[in-house]
Amino acid sequence: MKQQFYDAIVDGPIIAAVKDETGVEVCIQNDIRVVFILYGELITIPDIVQRLKDAGKFVIVHLDLIGGLAVREEAVRFIRYGTAADGIISTKPEMIRYAKELDLCTVFRIFAIDSKAIGGLEHHGMEFADLIEVLPGIMPKIIKHIAGQAAVPVIAGGLISEKEDVMRALDAGAIAISTTNQAVWKM
Repeated sequence: MKQQFYDAIVDGPIIAAVKDETGVEVCIQNDIRVVFILYGELITIPDIVQRLKDAGKFVIVHLDLIGGLAVREEAVRFIRYGTAADGIISTKPEMIRYAKELDLCTVFRIFAIDSKAIGGLEHHGMEFADLIEVLPGIMPKIIKHIAGQAAVPVIAGGLISEKEDVMRALDAGAIAISTTNQAVWKM
């Protein structure tokens, strides 16, 4: 992982996850240093990324959520060479692996819906990820379990809506939280 990216996360452990243009504008005007982009299309994502980069943000694009991009190596190459993004988020281990080969920062997103989902993380892309994002982020016991087993830092995301959620996730071992809730961005 690039040291500046890691330092930005540790220094400001609230990551803005933007799902629309309003969120981008709020981020540009805010002190948030790291932004996860959870929306956009092939034609719009380069501009979205560039505006955030121009505002001094580290920008990570959720590859699986960008309209017009299939979850394939070509999409990773597009993010790497067709945008100014610092990295990608994906639920697909093969995309994480390939992004790592292209020197992108990588966030492997998992949904902790049952023991099978969190059981065998080492076989599901973790070895190529810079960070693991665990959803939902309001389960401190699960975050603690994953953070204790993972070889890489953990981010908690999803359903985080108040300061208590942030503190519990951080106390459980997450190095940061990601949220679309703009009220939490200002905490």
